[in-house]
Amino acid sequence: MPPLVKLHMRKLEDLQAVISNAVTQLSFPLHPAALYEPLTYILSIGGKRMRPALLLMACDLFGGDINEALAPALAIEVFHNFTLMHDDIMDNAPLRRGKTTVHEKWNQNIAILSGDVMLIEGYKLMMQVKDNLLRQILNIFNETAVGVCEGQQIDMEFEIRDDVAIDEYINMIRLKTAVVLGGALKIGALIGGADQKDADLLYDFGENLGVAFQLQDDILDVYGDPQKFGKQVGGDIISNKKTYLLIKALELARGETAVSLNNLLTQKQFDSAEKIKAVTSIYDALDIRQQSENEMHKYADKAFTALELIDIPEDHKQYLRDFADGLMVREN
Repeated sequence: MPPLVKLHMRKLEDLQAVISNAVTQLSFPLHPAALYEPLTYILSIGGKRMRPALLLMACDLFGGDINEALAPALAIEVFHNFTLMHDDIMDNAPLRRGKTTVHEKWNQNIAILSGDVMLIEGYKLMMQVKDNLLRQILNIFNETAVGVCEGQQIDMEFEIRDDVAIDEYINMIRLKTAVVLGGALKIGALIGGADQKDADLLYDFGENLGVAFQLQDDILDVYGDPQKFGKQVGGDIISNKKTYLLIKALELARGETAVSLNNLLTQKQFDSAEKIKAVTSIYDALDIRQQSENEMHKYADKAFTALELIDIPEDHKQYLRDFADGLMVREN
């Protein structure tokens, strides 16, 4: 384990820095090298470290010692990167954060097996919580991990379906994305001394905020500033990805608009820029952006409702409000 840090702070960016420093000090066995080197590699290529930082933040908010939360926070980061390693194989992705993916740098079999051992290393870190909390926290971690796998499977099934409903999509992003935020916050809260009621409310806050965050990501993929978004705007349109915007458009489109949209979705050869422009034009005509933003705000409001019920000082609640606002008012 990395050396303990003696800090008490509230700034999320400071907590992210703590995690980034701790990640660099994680050590794995040297042999067999092809099994363990990919772990160090994928952990070294960056990321915002948001999920583990939220675990530390939740511990801090309830007056706990973040040193006691550091190992489980690292477990969340290791688990997250394990999912990325396997996701990249499933997506046949050549790059991750601008760097060569593990299965491309080594090979697919190594990436599968390294991902497997990475999951186990995550559990070894999570096992370092105090014995009186161990069973409860492992249960949360297990439920989170299963949820992510379920979400990924449902997302893959969406690729071959043309009848995906809005509620199915919301459930998929809840499982694939939001449960990790909720789980990280709940684990941190319990380590920090929160009672069960407050830990559950903080989970609800994180899960609903996670859904809202993903909905905003869908919106930014179409309407974001390419210079600020950090990835290609319109990528979801090019790949016919089942996002809230597309599902809602398919639900609302009638007549010639429906015909045009379906034609755009079934084209095998097309100019990417023209397809993005044409689909966006249909979204505009159906007021899809506003409806998507309304849905996003609905889940953000649910998060704030849970927050108001948490028994923590008002300045701590304000910190969480500011964090949520910063997460939702973004361009990347």
